[in-house]
Amino acid sequence: MSRNGDKKPVGFATHITAGGIAGAMEAICCQPLDTIKVRMQLSKSGMAPGTKPRGFLATGLMIVRRETPLALYKGLGAVLSGIVPKMAIRFASFETYKEWLADKSTGNTRVGNIFIAGLAAGTTEAVAVVCPMEVVKIRLQAQQHSLADPLEAPRYRNAGHAVYTIIREEGFSALYRGVSLTALRQATNQGANFTAYQELKKLAHIYQPDLKDLPSYQHMIIGLISGAMGPFSNAPIDTIKTRLQKATYEPGTTAFQRIAAIAKDMWKQEGVRSFYKGITPRVLRVAPGQAIVFAVYEKVRGIIETMKVSPSQDRYSE
Repeated sequence: MSRNGDKKPVGFATHITAGGIAGAMEAICCQPLDTIKVRMQLSKSGMAPGTKPRGFLATGLMIVRRETPLALYKGLGAVLSGIVPKMAIRFASFETYKEWLADKSTGNTRVGNIFIAGLAAGTTEAVAVVCPMEVVKIRLQAQQHSLADPLEAPRYRNAGHAVYTIIREEGFSALYRGVSLTALRQATNQGANFTAYQELKKLAHIYQPDLKDLPSYQHMIIGLISGAMGPFSNAPIDTIKTRLQKATYEPGTTAFQRIAAIAKDMWKQEGVRSFYKGITPRVLRVAPGQAIVFAVYEKVRGIIETMKVSPSQDRYSE
């Protein structure tokens, strides 16, 4: 407990830098898994009697054969352009909410309040960045065109063109299609993620009292475990959200009506398993992604804090 209390609060600029670098590393490493996940969630394979839904490896191989390996990185521009503010908002808002919910006398935050801070941070990042970013990303990932054929022109050329086209044809509100489901998914993700990470990190310090800071490999292991919590808890929400954001706007229908129609159609046409389509690549993407994010974040934050302290130490040593 005192270990955390002795540390000075980390500045907002540190959250932006460390979170941005961590997020960029995660996106570059894990984008292929996310593209496969989206294709699996949008796929209607397995609907015919006697057939099975296309699996994780089969989906990935089909994309590579038909569209070249670069197709696995479709939507990366949209992700990278949003990842810096997303991670900055995630870490900065979580620390802010956690501080608000901390015990004023001890400075410690109870487990339940850490979960609430995670829920709030997930909701904040969903509304500010994640929802519009994912609408653009999913539209780009859903395009099944070959990158090797210059004559096969896609509907959306890149992230910027996708934003322009969506706003021009469907209005600005189209970028926030599925915002309620996105907020619910991000809230449950970050609630589980931060709670598990903070508690496992605390446990690691209890068993290693001589360590001031945990080594990077331990941050990665803890991040891997905590990152797997969210996908298993909210897979149906993520699948419905993906289909909603891929679809074009239907005049005269509310968001709830569209969500209900998608869920009903999935249940009738594809069965309960359809709600868990893409769970394998999602866990394989999110869990290692969080391992990378937390390890890089903690490392970069430590380097920045050391750089801040070093000049003053040098002056005192003179």
